[in-house]
Amino acid sequence: MSDQENALPTNPTWPELKLPELLFTDTVREVHATIENEWDPLLRSACQTAAGRALWKHLIHDPLADLLAGETYLTSLYEKIKKDRINNAREVSGVILAVRTLWFDSKLEAALNSFSRREAQVVILGAGMDARAYRLSCLKDSDVFEVDFPKVLQVKTTLLQAAMETTNEHQHLTLKSKSLTRVAADIRDIDWLEKLQISGFVPEKNTIWVLEGILYYLSQPQAMQVLKTIAEKCALTSTVLLADFMNKSSITLSSSIFHFYSDWPDHLLPSLGFSHVKLSQIGDPDAHFGLMHDPLNLFNRLRSLPRSLQNHPDDGTPCCRLYLVQASGSPNQTILP
Repeated sequence: MSDQENALPTNPTWPELKLPELLFTDTVREVHATIENEWDPLLRSACQTAAGRALWKHLIHDPLADLLAGETYLTSLYEKIKKDRINNAREVSGVILAVRTLWFDSKLEAALNSFSRREAQVVILGAGMDARAYRLSCLKDSDVFEVDFPKVLQVKTTLLQAAMETTNEHQHLTLKSKSLTRVAADIRDIDWLEKLQISGFVPEKNTIWVLEGILYYLSQPQAMQVLKTIAEKCALTSTVLLADFMNKSSITLSSSIFHFYSDWPDHLLPSLGFSHVKLSQIGDPDAHFGLMHDPLNLFNRLRSLPRSLQNHPDDGTPCCRLYLVQASGSPNQTILP
């Protein structure tokens, strides 16, 4: 789909927030109450991501997003969007999440098409409330593995079960991928790969690794361990990594939540064993989707500046960058200098 087809009208009428009836059933209410009362900010970020996908539904078709997000996060983000539009904000709340989602979707489909038989494993680390296995038809020949904390996967399973049992708006819930396996594991621990293999992951099979919105929550050693583990698979089979990286300035905005950063992921990943790396910034031609027209929005202001700058020369504000990175490798490829 082209940028023009994806773009919002100049003054789009944002649809009113209509919460699905399923959110008000006892089971779903209880689940989301547990999330509110017991989950930490890292875990709750999964619901915030789902809320973004639900409210940008004119670009992202995710029929499960509202259920997985819950009333609290849907309402909160909707109010922010409403306020941004009243104030003619340069970036409407959730737009970066929408661009990020569309980038991962498009790169995932392209990577699958690049494999000769289009058969692959897709591993989503820190899957949270991701519903790609239910919404992307390009996964029809792929075995999908969702890896996350046990309590996250349990909550997600309960919510999806509620969707399958209802007869109204979620009655079309069907799996788009060849298979879906949920793997209860903490990727901060050293045994997550072992748990993945016990669940049916085959190290020698073509694999796409999806790390969306997860690396910066890890400590520097934890994130490096995860990246090295994935990079090692390049020696066994065709391997593709799709990940987003914050730079140093970005993590300082919330140092209690964000930890890992890389100002130069396109240099880091080849040093670990990936032979090809492509880095994009939001607003670049492949990370635009008709949503980043304003030349003065946060990300367009930064794209023309050297990436080594940590503060904007005009006003001294931090140069907060989000890098979208695709890396790949295989036994037959050599690492580029």
